[in-house]
Amino acid sequence: MFKIVNWLVGVVCLLGAPYLALAQIAVPPALVLPTVLVQALQRAQVPLDAVSVLVTPADGALPALVSHQINLALNPASAMKLLTTFAALELLGPTYTWRTPVWLDGPVRQGVLHGNLVIQGQGDPSLVLERLWLLLRRVQALGVRRIGGDMVLERSAFDVPASDPAAFDGEPLRPYNASADALLVNYKAIVLTFTPDASAGVAWLQIDPPLAGVKVPASVPLARGKSALCGDYRSALQADWSDPQRVRFGGHYPADCGEKVWSVAYTDPASYNARALAGLWRSMGGQFDGQVRDGAAPQTLPSFVLHSPPLAVVIRDINKFSNNVMAQQVFYTLGLPAAAPEGSAVAGVATPELARQALRQWWLRRIDASAAPVIDNGSGLSRQSRISAQQLGQLLQRAYASPYMPELMASLPIVGLDGTLKRSQAGVTSAHLKTGSLQGVLALAGFVHSANGRPLCLVAIVNHPNAAAARPALDALVDWAAAQNGAL
Repeated sequence: MFKIVNWLVGVVCLLGAPYLALAQIAVPPALVLPTVLVQALQRAQVPLDAVSVLVTPADGALPALVSHQINLALNPASAMKLLTTFAALELLGPTYTWRTPVWLDGPVRQGVLHGNLVIQGQGDPSLVLERLWLLLRRVQALGVRRIGGDMVLERSAFDVPASDPAAFDGEPLRPYNASADALLVNYKAIVLTFTPDASAGVAWLQIDPPLAGVKVPASVPLARGKSALCGDYRSALQADWSDPQRVRFGGHYPADCGEKVWSVAYTDPASYNARALAGLWRSMGGQFDGQVRDGAAPQTLPSFVLHSPPLAVVIRDINKFSNNVMAQQVFYTLGLPAAAPEGSAVAGVATPELARQALRQWWLRRIDASAAPVIDNGSGLSRQSRISAQQLGQLLQRAYASPYMPELMASLPIVGLDGTLKRSQAGVTSAHLKTGSLQGVLALAGFVHSANGRPLCLVAIVNHPNAAAARPALDALVDWAAAQNGAL
C-alpha cells in the first residue's frame, strides 16, 4: 500500500498542483490503535476517548502509522518542556550561557572588604551548591576573608508573581514546587544526608547547604533490627518542618537502610538565599559583619563573572530529570528583552506574559502559523497548559530536521536506562522520550528507533483520573513502534 502511495505522490509531482487533492484522497488512513495498546488501556480502565496517540515517521516522508484524536488539545504535563527547551535551542543557541556578575564594591585591605559583596542574578538555572561554593572561592581568591559591609543580591531580572508552594498539589516541601528566581540558589532546596552508624546507635545527619540561623540535629536515633521501612524511611523519621529556624525529628532512622539522601524544599523560600549564602560563606572560614539583603548592582564592570554550563548541557538536566524550576528559568530567560546572543548584557525585566509571547511568536513563525498551544509557565507543572498530539508531532518533526536535533535528542531520557524512564518496562534503549505526569495526566513524546532503523515520532497523552494506571499501555505502545519494520 505504501508503495502505491509513493507512486501516486510521484505522479502528482509530475502532473502538478491541480492534482494535489487527488493525492491527498489516495493517501491511506493511518492505522488503527495497536491491539496491545487498546487491551492495556482496557486493563487500566482508561477509555479511548481520553487518549490521544500519534506515531509517524520523523522525517515526515510517509503517512502516520497511528493517528487517534490527534487534534484534541490536552494537558501534556512535563512533555511541555519539549517546547520550552527546543525553542531555547533555536532562540538562544546551544552554547548560550547565563552570567552571574559579582562585584567587590569597595577596597580590600588586609583581608577585609571595606564595602559590599554584590551578586547579580541573571537567571542561571544551574547555580547549585558546588557552583555557589566556587563563586565564593573566587571571592576569597581576591583576598577577601571578611566582608565588612553587606551581601547585596540583585534579583530584578525576573518579575515572578508571588506564589504559595502548596497551591498546586498541597506538597510545599517537594522541590519541584519551587518558583523561578533571577538568582536561583540550589533550587531553594536543602539536601539531608543520613549515614547510619551502628556502633554509635545513630544516623549522622549532614545538611547542605548549611543555612545561617537554622538549627539541625547532628544525628537521629537508629531503629534496631530489620525494617521494612526503607522505602518510606522519611515517614519513620517523623520530621517536623513547622519552624523554619529549627528542624526536628521525632522518630528513628531504620538501621539497615544504608545511607539515604533527602532533598526538601526549604519551608521559608523568601529567606533561603540569605541563609544559604551567609551559611556557606561562614562554613568556608569567611567572616561577615553585615546582613544579606536585596539591592541594586553597581553600574561599573564586575570584579568577575561566573558562567553557567552551556544551554545544551542545562536542557539535559531539565529533560532527563524533568526539573520544573530549571525549565521555568529557561522560560523566563526567553522573556528577557535581551534574550539573544550569548554574552550580551541582560536588559529589562522578564515577566510570565513576555515569556509566553516569545514562545507563541516562535511557534507561529517556526512550527505552525495557524495556531499555538496554550502555554502557561514553560515547565508543564500546570493545569492550564494545552497542546495536541498533532502539535507535538509537528514540533518533533521540526526538531528532527533541525541542526540542533542531536542536542535535543541527547537531552531526553533513554528508555530503561536513565532519567525519568529508568524504570520503564519498554524495551531498553528503544527510544528517547520526554515523560509527563500529573494527577490525572500521563504523557510520552519523543523519538522511537524502529526495527528497520527509521526513526519515528511518538506522542501519547492520557487525560483521565486513571492515567497513572496507563503506564504499561504506553510502554506497550513504545515496544510496538520499535518493532515496526515492513510498514516503513
